[in-house]
Amino acid sequence: MPSARHALVAGSVGNFVEWYEFGVYGSFATVIAARFFTPDGGDRAQALIATYAAFAIAFFFRPLGALLFGRLADRAGRRPALVLAVSLMTGATTLIGLLPAYSTAGAVAPWLLTLLRSVQGLSAGGEFGGAVSLLTESAPPGRRGRHGAWQSFTVALGLLTGAGVAAGLATLLSESALYAWGWRIPFLLAVPLGAVALWLRLRLPETAVPGADAAPAERGRARDGAPETADTPGRTGTPGRAGTPGAAGTTRAVVLGVGRIMGWSAAGYTFLVVLPSYLQATLGTTFQQALAATFIANLGFAAAILPAGALSDRIGRRTVMLAGSVLVVLSAVPILHLLRDPTTSVAAKAALLAAAGAMIGLLAGPGPALLAEMFPTRVRSTGLGLAYALSNAVFSGCAGLIVTTLVRHTGDPDIPALYAAAACALSVPALLTLRPDDHLRPLR
Repeated sequence: MPSARHALVAGSVGNFVEWYEFGVYGSFATVIAARFFTPDGGDRAQALIATYAAFAIAFFFRPLGALLFGRLADRAGRRPALVLAVSLMTGATTLIGLLPAYSTAGAVAPWLLTLLRSVQGLSAGGEFGGAVSLLTESAPPGRRGRHGAWQSFTVALGLLTGAGVAAGLATLLSESALYAWGWRIPFLLAVPLGAVALWLRLRLPETAVPGADAAPAERGRARDGAPETADTPGRTGTPGRAGTPGAAGTTRAVVLGVGRIMGWSAAGYTFLVVLPSYLQATLGTTFQQALAATFIANLGFAAAILPAGALSDRIGRRTVMLAGSVLVVLSAVPILHLLRDPTTSVAAKAALLAAAGAMIGLLAGPGPALLAEMFPTRVRSTGLGLAYALSNAVFSGCAGLIVTTLVRHTGDPDIPALYAAAACALSVPALLTLRPDDHLRPLR
């Protein structure tokens, strides 16, 4: 079994590479729309919708990736699945940076971009299940929330780095240079990043024997001596070995998992990824201002994740995630109104953006451990990967497409906030089904 620190670094680094690319894509959505989806004289708004459609399509490949890579991880071990996932992600991201634009390749350009985005979606779908399984299975007793939170923390670091690189290029290069060739640089940076991730994962010994009943670090009883019971979602199923979930029980756990994290998925993408293009298209901000806003929101997100994960180890996943969901429901619309208000000071807007990011951090910190605790070792990578992938496909991947289309057709600038608040409101009943002591029970 690897050391907890080695497992933490190797499990997290692939998430960084993955979400760095997603941050770059989100930050450069308007540039990509112009280069790949806008023939001369084309509709720029329609091109942006097409860009987000390619973004959404990639997310619908995530469940397939979660299933394929999850089965590999649950049968052959976590390491082979994680090595393959980061290799595919790095290759696809690099090729995006080399793609010919519409002006060179014509109508084939957007199709090639969509194809590579689909490969990224496939690998990203397999990344989460294997990485979270690795992180939580190697965590010391009582620290699953903190270790699982590193998955979300490296997501934040990836988004911050992607937005930071985009903002730096937008500052250093002229607009014409940025649109002509500068946008390619962040995608090509995936080569050294992916090489480091691959090296770390190739040196990783296996963390759990596929088919084992419980992870080594969690085998036995919980810290408070609470016994495992049969009413945990996913624990019911066809008769067999004790604790073995049947297909029906695993399916119910996946559906319940989607319900518990849908608010995290929708609100996270609305405020952390879709925001730059929304601010430009709807509020008329400059490209640099939009990137700065996204960077600040992601700083608040990153700052809250690890404390939220650690807090969930003490007071429970349910309490922390319910607090985050309710805060989004109550404050999403007021925050957007204040951001649009010309009398709101720059400092106040920065504080609001950081607060919005921090609320998402309350959901993202405990989220990975919550999902890991819903499935036994032999189906954990597949089960939690599917729940996460399905939630992201429906509520994250479609966020930009839904928000951009509805704002365009209704003219209502509150659409992003209403979308995030509605998803979090729907998460509340599913989160209430969590038992207060789930975080104290051993992994199965």
